[in-house]
Amino acid sequence: MPFRRARSIFQRFAQSEASGGLVLMVSAALGMIVANSVFAADYDHILHTKVGGLSILHWINDGLMAVFFLLVGLEIKREMLVGELNSWPRRALPLIAAIGGMIAPALIFFAINYETPETWRGWAVPTATDIAFALGVLSLFGSRIPNSLKVFLTSLAIMDDLGAILIIAVFYASDLSMQALGVAALATAVLTVFNWFGVNRLFPYIAVGAALWAAMLFSGIHATLAGVVLAMTIPLGVAGMGRGGGGGHLGDIGGSPLYRLEHALALWVAFLIVPVFGFANAGVSLAGVTVDMLLAPLSLGIVLGLFVGKQLGIMAFVVASHRLGLVQLPAQASWREIYGVAILCGIGFTMSLFIGLLAFSDAEHIAMTKLAVLTGSLLSTFVGAAVLLWPQRRREVPVN
Repeated sequence: MPFRRARSIFQRFAQSEASGGLVLMVSAALGMIVANSVFAADYDHILHTKVGGLSILHWINDGLMAVFFLLVGLEIKREMLVGELNSWPRRALPLIAAIGGMIAPALIFFAINYETPETWRGWAVPTATDIAFALGVLSLFGSRIPNSLKVFLTSLAIMDDLGAILIIAVFYASDLSMQALGVAALATAVLTVFNWFGVNRLFPYIAVGAALWAAMLFSGIHATLAGVVLAMTIPLGVAGMGRGGGGGHLGDIGGSPLYRLEHALALWVAFLIVPVFGFANAGVSLAGVTVDMLLAPLSLGIVLGLFVGKQLGIMAFVVASHRLGLVQLPAQASWREIYGVAILCGIGFTMSLFIGLLAFSDAEHIAMTKLAVLTGSLLSTFVGAAVLLWPQRRREVPVN
């Protein structure tokens, strides 16, 4: 059945993301270890070595992460069309939770940084959730956690990713080049024409997508968003919506350009691209780190935004929408388990680090941002896990 096929694909995605999250944890830890070892100078030198006019770190953050955003865009499109988010009742809960989970951290950040305008650009850092890291933690609990909660977390994180993409596009563009934007617009138009005429071969999309990335690299809009634009034009094809009168038949996944590309990218992103990003960007030197650094407005705003703001915003919006009868809560899940998942959404890691690198260019603010993201994410990891592992006298009564 179509729904079962879509759910199966969704579950495979969640499983690969969870496994990739565990690899990400290890790679981030290695980055921290190397940055605080005798190899620290070599680590920094290699990352800033120029290749083709860009540093290796730049290639990772602007090049490899464009592939990450391409996969994120494909996942969002698939889930919206034929997956767990293909109808309003299915989108309502994760969408409302994601909105709450982005508003509260931003408000907390601004409240703490009100008197330091130079740090205001970091307001979006604590609004993000790292889907791979969060699912990796949740996967450690195995069958103790209802599958509906894993679906909820994955859907919420996908909505969160969509919000982060919009924030990056709107708030972190600078020094716009009209000429480069014109080339990017032309490339986007060509991709749209490919989609309109039902081009199902992937090569034309990838070729024009590469040109789009190059144009956006010089446009002032972050180059990684080229991946999202490309993803939105990749057709779901015959396996998805039954183009040409085929109805809602899912058919053979091999006939869908979107499924083929997503399948080809999933393991590379989960087990290479995101871990490499984590290793390259989590390497914060702890030399000279003091409590005062974590109590500075920028650091404190990010830490409390991730750890307090995420859980507060998500739970407030979920409880309110449930009482108003707007949403259906995850099946077989207790309020304690939903709260535990809300805390895990404070694991910002990859997306938060990425936004932090867009927000600041000076070494001091970047170092404080990285330290704060790691601290807030670790707090959310351990406290969320503790809440989910809290002993139960009996099986708690599900909330619905």
